[in-house]
Amino acid sequence: MPLNRQDCIDLVRECREKGFPWAIQVDNSSIRKAPDSSFYEFTHDTYMSIDVVPGLDPEDYADIYKVFVACYEHEEEKLDMLKKLPWCRFHREYIFVEPCDKAYGIRRMMDLMGADCKDVIVFGDALNDLSMFVDEWTCVAMGNAADELKEKADLITRDVCDDGIYYACMQLGLF
Repeated sequence: MPLNRQDCIDLVRECREKGFPWAIQVDNSSIRKAPDSSFYEFTHDTYMSIDVVPGLDPEDYADIYKVFVACYEHEEEKLDMLKKLPWCRFHREYIFVEPCDKAYGIRRMMDLMGADCKDVIVFGDALNDLSMFVDEWTCVAMGNAADELKEKADLITRDVCDDGIYYACMQLGLF
């Protein structure tokens, strides 16, 4: 599902004005496009291939699936357009702007299975998990989770590296 095209174009414009290296993903491939090598030079990220397209303009594409912005933690606060777009940080050097309504996917799966949503238990640790921490489900935050998740959680378990999911399942009486 693509992002709001105009919001992405405006975000890239703001990144250019404020000097943030950026890249975009214009389809569901594992290739991101960047106007130059500055995004890679800042991040040294190999998560996806980078296609350098001199003069890259997001307005030339019908759809934009992700925007990547190179910045350190808290620098994203300088980008006003991020208030309009869903984003998360998985890496120290950059953020992802991407559709991230995990609750929609879970509801859709439960509907397809004919299962009752009251039986859903979700586990999360990062801000991209926030969309699935809804009141109708049992929400478990890992011990290493972001504070925003812990505030919404029904249960806070151990860190993911300390058998947190296993521990939560025991606490919830699943076995």
